[in-house]
Amino acid sequence: MQAETVIIGAGIAGLACARELAAGGSSLVLLEKSRGVGGRCATRRVQGRPVDHGVVFLHGADERFLESLGAVRGAGALPGWPARVDGTGPPCQPEAFRPYQKRLAFQEGVSAFPKHLARGLDVRLNSPVTGLALDGKDICLILRAAAERDGHSVAVRCRTAILTAPAVQALWLLAPLASSCREVSSACELLRMVANLPCLTLLAGYGAGAPEPPWDVCYPEDSRILQLISHDTAKRKDPVGVTLVCQARPLWSRYRLSDPEERWSAEILQEAGRVAGSWAARPVWTQTHTWRHARTDQRTELASPILLELPSGQRLGLAGESFAPGGGVEAAFTSGLRLARRLLGKENP
Repeated sequence: MQAETVIIGAGIAGLACARELAAGGSSLVLLEKSRGVGGRCATRRVQGRPVDHGVVFLHGADERFLESLGAVRGAGALPGWPARVDGTGPPCQPEAFRPYQKRLAFQEGVSAFPKHLARGLDVRLNSPVTGLALDGKDICLILRAAAERDGHSVAVRCRTAILTAPAVQALWLLAPLASSCREVSSACELLRMVANLPCLTLLAGYGAGAPEPPWDVCYPEDSRILQLISHDTAKRKDPVGVTLVCQARPLWSRYRLSDPEERWSAEILQEAGRVAGSWAARPVWTQTHTWRHARTDQRTELASPILLELPSGQRLGLAGESFAPGGGVEAAFTSGLRLARRLLGKENP
């Protein structure tokens, strides 16, 4: 398969970059390893109802980002959510609650935003890229199609490849090229400076008799385990029962990444009962999710996306949350947008 531009990753950075490039007339393909778009803007359906198990709300101040959020239709926008915040523990994104920031959630789930961005784009789901190579004037991407039972790989050739995966995954793909390409070697040195933080997450559902939490989001100040508890059903139309999403602190998550999920989920559940009330330790159902690269450590973020002009004329771009100040979904969006504008010649480095 041959394409003009290939974007690896259909998270917010990849989608924002793709939309801007497509609007500028570029032909492109997005390759996404998962079965859906959005990355951490993730909504799963449990018993037929949406639950946000990654980003629990969206926020920002950038004009283009807010304009794109406002263009989402049919998802039941909830401006200002969360309005009821309990606790003084540190949020994942402290700037979210500053006066100039606008906050937003969707009744249908935060995945409504990436789905909106993906409309009209050529997105190939279940297409994990397993390697990169420089071949003449092309970049050759090796991907393993999930539908192939024999395990054979497929090659995609392009002149421009854009990586929007977390820094550690981008480094894994680029490192084999570093020894033969000075530009890639320099980019790898920058990527090694970026740290990603994990987050172990527990979803818990309760029966119709469960008490209604008096908050939308709780940030426990005295918990060494929990970063936040989101009252997910506070976002939903005609909610049944109560659903909580409990996200663990990065350090605690890192130490327990290799533990059996039944062990760490039981600890999170016990801590939720201590923080929210004993009822929270007795759910009707639970589900778990491991975010190994949940967000960028803001102490290691880079200032802008990277565009490499390689000696044979190929171009390699790097964008994502790690490549813009402030972190979070807004940073991912603005980095993807800025990289696209550079590729189109609309913005200088």
